[in-house]
Formats: sequence, C-alpha cells, structure tokens
Amino acid sequence: MAEATTLPTLPLADIHLPDAPGVWPLAWGWWVAILLAVILITYLVLVFRKHQSYSLARREALQQLTCLKSPESFNQINLLLRQVAMSYHSREYVAGLTGQSWLSFLDQHLAPKDQGFTRLSEIWQKGLFSPVPLEKEQFAMCYQQARKWIRKAKFHTLPEVSKEPGNV
Repeated sequence: MAEATTLPTLPLADIHLPDAPGVWPLAWGWWVAILLAVILITYLVLVFRKHQSYSLARREALQQLTCLKSPESFNQINLLLRQVAMSYHSREYVAGLTGQSWLSFLDQHLAPKDQGFTRLSEIWQKGLFSPVPLEKEQFAMCYQQARKWIRKAKFHTLPEVSKEPGNV
C-alpha cells in the first residue's frame, strides 16, 4: 500500500469579503436630486404663501359679506367692494370711480359670463341713493353679483384709465 502523502499545511487566513458599500458618502447624483427637491419645495412654499397673502383681502371680504344680508346694508356692500378693489389697485384710481364708471370697472374684472353690474345699474343706483331700501329680490340679485365679484374678480392687469370728466 502506498503511503498517503500529506501536504504540509500552510498558515493561511480565512477569506474575508469586503464590506458592503455604505450609504455615506452619497454619490453626486443623490446630491443633485436632494438639491432639486429642496429648490422645488422652497418654490412651492413661496408660491403658496404669495397666493395666501394675495387672497387675504378676498377671504376677509367674503367673511364680512356674510354679515351684510339685509337690504339696509346695501351701502356697506358697495363700500366693501371698494375696499377690496383698493387692495388690488391704487386708491387714487378706485376712489375716483363713481356711477356707471364704477360699475363698468367691476364688470371689467369679471369673465364675460359673470358680468352683471352694468345690467343691474338701475337697481344698484337705486340701492345707493334711494332712502327706501331695495326689495328683497333686487337686493338678492345685487348681493349675489357682489359675492361673485369678490370671489372671481381677476386683477392681473390694470384697466385703461379713461379721461372722461368725473373719472379723474
């Protein structure tokens, strides 16, 4: 029988696998993604805050309007519309508008389907200057038109300033 040859054993260490790659430090692509996310979130927060401050006058006016539901408060509704208009336009421009030019100004800031102040001109003037309050139906029409204007008026551009007498 042949003698089994034994090889001499060498003092070798066990095989050690390298550690799995860690999360830190991040690759440059992750830094770009984080930066873009921070920029986007900052932009959205700024847009939201700007919108909130821009619509503050509208929200307050709608809140005040809910308290003015009687025909005797018609002048206060007109005053409320002026206050909202002055929040978005110069005081000099809005304060000088009276009568038909005031009602036209209100209609200019609504979409054509929502306009109605000039159509209600006679009722509106009666409500402002007559010592007798408007009838409930007439008041309801004017109230709804005022509410619609406060909610939907667009103030992106200033309307043309007409140089008619009385509109200075």
